[in-house]
Amino acid sequence: MKTKPIDDQQATQPYPLGGDLKQRIWLLGVSFWVFGIIDRSIAIFSDGYLSTLDLTQLLTASFFFVCWLFLKPARKLEPSESNE
Repeated sequence: MKTKPIDDQQATQPYPLGGDLKQRIWLLGVSFWVFGIIDRSIAIFSDGYLSTLDLTQLLTASFFFVCWLFLKPARKLEPSESNE
């Protein structure tokens, strides 16, 4: 079995503690946006009166949530082991 030099091992793992930092931040943002939309929805519909300002706030939060979903970072392709 052939071992890779230390430089090659460090180049393939940009985050030595594991995981992709961009992916984790994106997932954290998704959870925050979902919480915000649910919170806004509960606040709007709890009093039974729907105003245009409340509806505008909910639609704005939903729009930013959809925009955040489109900002999902691309997964990095792992180098194949056959290219030694």
